Amino acid sequence: MSAWSSSWQLPDQIADVLPSEARHIEELRRLFLDSARGYGYELVMPPLLEHLESLLTGTGEALGLQTFKLVDQLSGRTLGLRADTTPQVARIDAHLLNRSGVARLCYCGPVLHTRAAHPHATREPLQFGAEIYGHAGLEADLETQMLALQCLRASGVTELCVDMADVRIVSSLLAGAAIDAATLARLHAALAAKDASALDHLMAGLDGGISSAAREGLKALLQLYGDEKILIEAEKALPPMPGVREALQNLKWLADRIAQVDGTRVSFDLADLRGYAYYSGTRFAVYGHGAELARGGRYDEVGAVFGRNRPAAGFSLDLKELVSVLPPRALKAAIRAPWGEAAGLREAIAHLRAAGETVVCVLPGHEHELTEFDCDSELANLAGQWVVQPVQKPA
Repeated sequence: MSAWSSSWQLPDQIADVLPSEARHIEELRRLFLDSARGYGYELVMPPLLEHLESLLTGTGEALGLQTFKLVDQLSGRTLGLRADTTPQVARIDAHLLNRSGVARLCYCGPVLHTRAAHPHATREPLQFGAEIYGHAGLEADLETQMLALQCLRASGVTELCVDMADVRIVSSLLAGAAIDAATLARLHAALAAKDASALDHLMAGLDGGISSAAREGLKALLQLYGDEKILIEAEKALPPMPGVREALQNLKWLADRIAQVDGTRVSFDLADLRGYAYYSGTRFAVYGHGAELARGGRYDEVGAVFGRNRPAAGFSLDLKELVSVLPPRALKAAIRAPWGEAAGLREAIAHLRAAGETVVCVLPGHEHELTEFDCDSELANLAGQWVVQPVQKPA
């Protein structure tokens, strides 16, 4: 392959967004931001890159591996291209706003990943998210879940499933155990994969500090997934530790309210904690059209590295991935107008555009070309007046 023919090719899992899909993404971006504003969320726009230590401190190894690094030619310091916006929003809440009460913040912008989340995903997601700081009660968890559902339903997804868990169940069972971060990650992976032999092997390697009841509880988690009956089974199968009981009660409180949203099912997988490195309580994922469309939960520790450890809950989603599973939108209706410089024609076109109409002027010699717009009307000169009339289509 010649250098010329390969120069325009993009990196793997990086792609241009073409007009029809771009319009769909932009319409949803506006819809979601308006929905968040309706709940009282304020828009923030963090920078795409920051000093690496600010971007990654306290976020865990997984996010560090997902982050592109480069050297700032002005300062010589290492910069990172953000792979997740949540730590940046936590920094804004802690240092720039520094409010004593509740802060509701939302955002929408690109993030970059060194590796895609799955084989068909982009490495340049367009991340939308909403986060609420300053309230420790379940009301904040519920509000973020309700906003996520409202956004997804407004996008055209009618059948949704909210899958829930709580990281405090596993952390309570492991309380007091001498376990390093790498082993803990493997243990979480074994639980999520429902791998009983790997779990047994990992527990056998622990030096102590974990009771036999806790070991049995961890093994029981492998079977604790399904509908609302799972919470009843969990109360019987898990040891009566305070953290475990509180987590199950919180999940039931949330599930009872989410289940009242039309077209929404609730499920549980109490062992699956993949991808939730900094979550501190309830977590959730929303599924529809056979894909995970949004994820979120409570992450009270996210602001600690910025010197302000206060309650936080939220969610995020990738608009590009969402659009990829939705039916394509019809062409946008528009008005076709002839090209011309007559004052009356130019005034009519300007008036229509000011009223919010899309007016496509047909350039000479291009009368039969197709575009992103469905010109179902045309601007025609009738008796000296420019008027909009339906396009006469062939029978």
